[in-house]
Amino acid sequence: MIKALFLDHPGTVDETYLQHFVFAMSFAGWFFLAGAAAFIHALVPALFETTASRILNKLNHKITTRH
Repeated sequence: MIKALFLDHPGTVDETYLQHFVFAMSFAGWFFLAGAAAFIHALVPALFETTASRILNKLNHKITTRH
């Protein structure tokens, strides 16, 4: 059960649990920033016009060129 919860998926991307944790947490941080930028942009359209989309494009590139 522990192996299935914590090790199986990281193994499918050739990572240890810790490597996968760091990678996933970095994505979480960037998603948080993109969400905050999108929220502010919704309130004041002149602010952060391309920030969220640039972050998402960066993350897409990072995940598609991984390994």
